[in-house]
Amino acid sequence: MSIPVEKSKHEHPETRIAAKERRPVRTREDGKAYIKVYVWELPVRIFHWINAATILVMIVTGIYIGKPFLGPLVHEDATAFLMGWVRYIHFFAAFVFTANLLARWYWVFKGNKYATSNPAQKAFWVETWQTAKFYLFLRNKKPHYTGHNPLAQLSYWIFIGVGSILAMLTGYYLFFEPQPESLFGRMFSWVPMIFGDSFMIRSWHHLVAWGFIVFIVVHIYMAFREDWMERNGTMSSIFTGYKSEKKLKGKQHDDESTKE
Repeated sequence: MSIPVEKSKHEHPETRIAAKERRPVRTREDGKAYIKVYVWELPVRIFHWINAATILVMIVTGIYIGKPFLGPLVHEDATAFLMGWVRYIHFFAAFVFTANLLARWYWVFKGNKYATSNPAQKAFWVETWQTAKFYLFLRNKKPHYTGHNPLAQLSYWIFIGVGSILAMLTGYYLFFEPQPESLFGRMFSWVPMIFGDSFMIRSWHHLVAWGFIVFIVVHIYMAFREDWMERNGTMSSIFTGYKSEKKLKGKQHDDESTKE
């Protein structure tokens, strides 16, 4: 069933970004003027929170590994043991982060239309620029998006996509560097051919980590601003999966939807 939906309380042009046909999006009534659209399915929400938790753990433990900021006031062995536990936690979080990312890539193909992205369109880049001007409080022609806007999608491609790959390659090389003859040591033995010696690989790893810190700050700002400006439940949607949209007679939602 197609549900008529208003774009938002602001006047927005229509998006020209084409989305792949996926299964119908679930909706449900939310009073006379609104419907709730099931944007973020459960696997996407689970990925988000596992990803957030593992990145936070890796940042804190990574900073400690690079420059220990606390330790027991006893002999050196106890301090070394603490460092060992921090390293263990860091790499355990890295393994969970990797598995979680692989599951998310699977859901790109399995999930609904909001679980994927297609930057290979001219409209994607045009609307990314308009969205950037929206966040900078400049005059813009940003369309309304029920799911991620293209600027958010681009940031995920850069940081969660490319950034994660760089972090995993450099991090796993450093982890298996003391065992170059092991299976995993040989698997990542080619990494220095691209990133340089061990010092440069560590520097790249640190650079990506700081990139993630910047991404987190910008991501939180964009999410709160979107929630405030559009009044569509952006912040609560990452817990419930649902965003609110106004019904508008004569207009249709940007996907075929099924009513609960």
